[in-house]
Amino acid sequence: MNIVEEAIVFATSAHEGQTRRKSQIPYIVHPMEVASIIATITDDLKTIAAGILHDTVEDCGVDPEELRAKFGDDVAEIVLGESEEVGLSGSRSDTWLYRKQKSIDDLRATTDKRIKILWLADKLANIRSFHRLYLKDKDKMWEPFHQKDPKVQLWYYKEILDCLSEFKGTLAYTELEEKIKIIFGEYYE
Repeated sequence: MNIVEEAIVFATSAHEGQTRRKSQIPYIVHPMEVASIIATITDDLKTIAAGILHDTVEDCGVDPEELRAKFGDDVAEIVLGESEEVGLSGSRSDTWLYRKQKSIDDLRATTDKRIKILWLADKLANIRSFHRLYLKDKDKMWEPFHQKDPKVQLWYYKEILDCLSEFKGTLAYTELEEKIKIIFGEYYE
């Protein structure tokens, strides 16, 4: 097996039993979508594998050293470059703003294009999911989320767009920006 196939097997096992928020869709569909988006930007197999593995540390409790041992330093660093801090005291709702600000600060500081590609792909996959919820539920879509205020959610996504502006003109960036404008239309400046 190549590194992408190994990542699929590993991530499928790590996410076993998990579903996407407000659906019965198996969680593994999200990392696979992220990897598919990455593959439209680069053919680097390590970056694609990192896309498949990107939520295993944050959402499954996989030890980063296990990723490093199984997939190498590059893949582990890409995954960690997009993972939020874990183990904070307080609920995910209470720590939402801190986690997002820290993530944005880390994204601004990175010079690793592979990490930025992963960010772009993950946020595009998320915003596609948000768009489906928006079409179905409009403003009620935020109820199951840790951050329920669409204005604060918009702040986060606009910061990400700013951090990823080097990708302006790519299909992924353009789609991300357009869907953000649709979802947050009434708040978008």
